[in-house]
Amino acid sequence: MTRKICVITGTRAEYGLMRWVMQGIRDDSELTLQVIATGMHLSPEFGLTFREIEKDGFQIDRKVEMLTSSDTSVGIAKSMGLGLISFADALNELKPDLIVVLGDRFEIFAAVSAALVARIPVAHLHGGETTEGAFDEALRHSITKMAHLHFVAAQEYRQRVIQLGEQPDRVFLVGGLGIDNIKRLKLLDRAELEASIDFKFGHKNLLITFHPVTLENSTATEQMAELLEVLAGLTDTQLIFTMPNADNDGRALIKMVQQFVAEHPNARAYTSLGQLRYLSCVAQVDGVVGNSSSGLAEVPSFKKGTINIGDRQRGRLQAASVINCEPVRQRIEVALQKLYSSDFQASLSQARNPYGEGGASEKVVETIKHCAIDGLVKKSFYDVHVHY
Repeated sequence: MTRKICVITGTRAEYGLMRWVMQGIRDDSELTLQVIATGMHLSPEFGLTFREIEKDGFQIDRKVEMLTSSDTSVGIAKSMGLGLISFADALNELKPDLIVVLGDRFEIFAAVSAALVARIPVAHLHGGETTEGAFDEALRHSITKMAHLHFVAAQEYRQRVIQLGEQPDRVFLVGGLGIDNIKRLKLLDRAELEASIDFKFGHKNLLITFHPVTLENSTATEQMAELLEVLAGLTDTQLIFTMPNADNDGRALIKMVQQFVAEHPNARAYTSLGQLRYLSCVAQVDGVVGNSSSGLAEVPSFKKGTINIGDRQRGRLQAASVINCEPVRQRIEVALQKLYSSDFQASLSQARNPYGEGGASEKVVETIKHCAIDGLVKKSFYDVHVHY
């Protein structure tokens, strides 16, 4: 009897990271893939990105609706409650042997909470990381404590998961999943990409993704305003925006980007580029600007610079290609000057991605295929003070 592995995904970025894990499960005769799509995947406002999953040849077994029309703290909390109720039904119907989740989103927290009380083992990808500017930090570590197998991107993150009390023999160092996309996808060349996104690259080009900073009050729009003020002065630069996530104040940021694009002919915004077009854009632009984890985990593999604004990603491992700056106009301007400086550009060829060289997806699939599941849900706390 094949082992049923249920992958749960709620965002375009998260699916992009798990895509090759899903294919590896689907293609293995000893495993049966189940897919639950939820969150932003099912929202017209965020591009109905479940279609990208289906376009890649995957069958979606359940769609769990949980997003309310509000991005306030009350609305997000209610979404989590709705998700918990709906995941309880979906997991009861599918009865997976193991669920696979990635990261730190509130949708995933709801799914794992339902799995916990249903006594379904959980494999967690990209745990142990820190993002001090977002409540994702607490959600990620909470998911770690509800999970049973852990696949981490770096040795420092492995140590942190063990520090949280997880048994070392259940914490697997596999590297960053996003690098597999870079290695395995055939990226579009500039002409193909321009045709695909109806955009004309110029002599200078930047890719911008700025998400809400969820642990700070009323600063998301202020920080975006500072960034847009700087970008407004770059009349000689083509600007590609990808839209923010469905977090607190996300819709306010979307409106600001839409207004900016309407007023600046050198700028375009996209609800969802998908992994192929997004990574193809990274390969073509001069650098990436904003506060997305992709700027730290994937962009360094392209030998391109990243301007990381504010605290959202504070605490993550960083390559030398990352320029950190405060979310104020003067600091962003200085960071842009550094990005385009000849010394910094010359240094990029030596940049090393701390998240590895690829191959994480295969390691994950092999481990979940061969690991013993019986008794996995019973955990004992690993006390580092006793063992070290």
